[in-house]
Amino acid sequence: MDINKFIYGFKTRFDEGFTPEEVQEVLDKVKNEIDLSKFNEAMMCNTCIIKEEIPLTFHCDLITGLRCGIENRDIHWWEFD
Repeated sequence: MDINKFIYGFKTRFDEGFTPEEVQEVLDKVKNEIDLSKFNEAMMCNTCIIKEEIPLTFHCDLITGLRCGIENRDIHWWEFD
């Protein structure tokens, strides 16, 4: 799977990023190929914004989290933003 194409092609409510429900939709689509503990570790303390009182996860952060989960690895220091 081309993670970049998948995430940037995913229809979101807001252009800026993914709502928590949309993140869950993404995870549901890759549930058989992802280590959720690695995904969750990579997503800790990432940058987000609040729009209409909804926290949004940026595309690039979700891509990093997915890569870590799918590749079953820890986040690299250079992947932090």
